[in-house]
Amino acid sequence: MLVPMAFKLPESVLVVVHTPRLDVLLLERASGGLWQSVTGSRELDDPDLEATARRELLEETGLSVGTLTDWRLTNRFEIWAQWRPRYAPDVTHNTEHVFAFQVPELTVATLDPSEHVAQLWLPWHEAMQKVFSPTNRDAIGQLPQRVLGHSGDA
Repeated sequence: MLVPMAFKLPESVLVVVHTPRLDVLLLERASGGLWQSVTGSRELDDPDLEATARRELLEETGLSVGTLTDWRLTNRFEIWAQWRPRYAPDVTHNTEHVFAFQVPELTVATLDPSEHVAQLWLPWHEAMQKVFSPTNRDAIGQLPQRVLGHSGDA
């Protein structure tokens, strides 16, 4: 007997993992070699978005020690065609909630090889250039203001 596949919810988190010096952890996706921060869809049994962010951090990096901050920032965007089959047939857009997770120092993440094949720490301005997602790029670009209280310009 075939069990129907559960569709992903069109609500997700983006978690920018960073140090106090604004070095940013990037993960390389197993499919396609694209670099990103921690991301993931909310699951039905997640009590709230913070729980989603903590679950995704643990699943994708093994990290649990640090400070999680909800930026109370949301992005709504069209789901890329290659990922649309993961969602119900009438779903075309996703709502993403942005969080930051500050760790005290550069840390080695424990990756799930089915999701990510490499990790890299970069200064925030270099990390912005490496990620494929515009919302990820924008979130990383906000780190200096949100963490240090200034624009980060030299």
